[in-house]
Parts: sequence; C-alpha cells; structure tokens
Amino acid sequence: MNRDDVAGVLAEPVSQELLGSSIPARLAYEGLDGGPRVIPIGFWCEGGNLLMGTVPNSAKVPALRRNPRVAITIDTQGRWPPRVLLIRGTARLTEVDGVPEGYVEASRKMVPAGEFEAWEQGVRALYQRMVVITVEPHWAKMLDFETTVPKAVEDLIRERQGQD
Repeated sequence: MNRDDVAGVLAEPVSQELLGSSIPARLAYEGLDGGPRVIPIGFWCEGGNLLMGTVPNSAKVPALRRNPRVAITIDTQGRWPPRVLLIRGTARLTEVDGVPEGYVEASRKMVPAGEFEAWEQGVRALYQRMVVITVEPHWAKMLDFETTVPKAVEDLIRERQGQD
C-alpha cells in the first residue's frame, strides 16, 4: 500500500472518529522471547504517524528495537455496528527528557477532567525520561461493517453472489 492510500484510509470520517476517541490503541509486537504481545496504550497523531509514550525500561522498548514491525487496532466495543481501524507499520523509538506534550494532551482523552491536573503533576514528577514510539503506517484498513468488511467476508459475498 502506498503512503497516499494509507493517508486516505486514515482520513476517512470513521478513522478520524476512532483516532480522536478516548479508545486506547492495541499495539501488537513481538516480545523478546519471540511470542506475540498485545497491549492497550494511549496515543496521539502527528504528521500521519501514531505516537505513544512509555518508560525507558518497559519490556516493549528492547523488543521494538529488535523488531520494529507492529500492528495497531483501534476499535469500538459493545457498539453496533463495530468500527475498526487496522494499521500495520514500523516503530521508531526516541528517548526524550521529561514528558512529551503530545503524551499529556493525548491523555486528556482518557483522564477525567476533574482528575487531570493531579494526574499531570504526578506524571511529570515521576517520569524524568520517556521513550516516544512513532509508528509510521505502511498499511491501513477501516472496517465499518456497513460499507467495508474484512476481505474474507468480501470474498464470500462475491462467491455467494456468483452462485445465484
């Protein structure tokens, strides 16, 4: 998939709704033991990339340095029809001093307004350094189960229509 196609998927209204929602991303990567890992993680967007913050000693940091290939899912839960944004890409890690402003602003989506100030003070006091994980998407698909469905379902529909 080329960058323009990926950007087109990410620009779709349902994709934008999911990217701006309080729903955490689910980041899938390969652990150091070779086994799969999937974790919920807050994120923000910049320049067509998804960014996430983590502490430098988290298990995902050395794993992503060894194998930067990732998959991300952002989806609604308990809502019909489901909305799903699927992304595959490459992670780049950058260690930074303090807490990135993007991390703080992205957290506003999840931390209740009345608790945000205390949360922010606690985070800024705790984290002297963070690692920013920047995922450059190489592939994306949005499934709204009204206009788009998984490819296997598309294929099955075409097959059934050919039998009529």
